[in-house]
Amino acid sequence: MKAPAIDKKVLYAYLEEIKDPEIPVLSIIDLGIVRDVVMNEEGELDVTITATYTGCPAMDMIAAAIRVEMHTLGFKKVNIRYAISPAWTTEWMSKEGKRKLKEYGIAAPDKRFSIPADGVECPRCNSVNTRLISEFGSTACKALYQCNDCMEPFDYFKCH
Repeated sequence: MKAPAIDKKVLYAYLEEIKDPEIPVLSIIDLGIVRDVVMNEEGELDVTITATYTGCPAMDMIAAAIRVEMHTLGFKKVNIRYAISPAWTTEWMSKEGKRKLKEYGIAAPDKRFSIPADGVECPRCNSVNTRLISEFGSTACKALYQCNDCMEPFDYFKCH
C-alpha cells in the first residue's frame, strides 16, 4: 500500500506554531529540532525530532504538543520518532530563531566559542564587556552571564 501524499510545507507551518516550553518565543522549527515529517505505509504520520540535549525535559511536552496539533489537522495516528544521530547542533537553529532569542533577552549561540569566560554580547545593551557568572543558567542548555556596563544578568544559549 502506497502512503498518501502530504504537504510538508503546510505541516511545517503548523509545527511553527508549537513553542519550546523553556523558551516560549522559539518554535520547534526555529530550534531546528524537527528533522522530518512523513506519511508511512500504514497511513500514519511520523514526525522525527532531535532533542537539543540528551534527556531534555521539554521533549515529552513537545511530543505531546505535536500530537495534539497534528490531531487537529485530522491525523488519527501520529508517531513521534526520536533521532539521536547526528546530534542536534545550534547550527540547526534558524536565523529568525537567533534574532528572537536576543529580543527575548538571551544571547544567541556564537560558534566562535562554546562557553567563553567573557565577551558574549549583552542582548540588552549590545556591550561585549560581559563576564561568565556560571556555566549553568536557567536550563542546561544555557550559561549565566552579567553585563559589566548595564549590570544586567542574562542567559547565553550554549553552542554545540
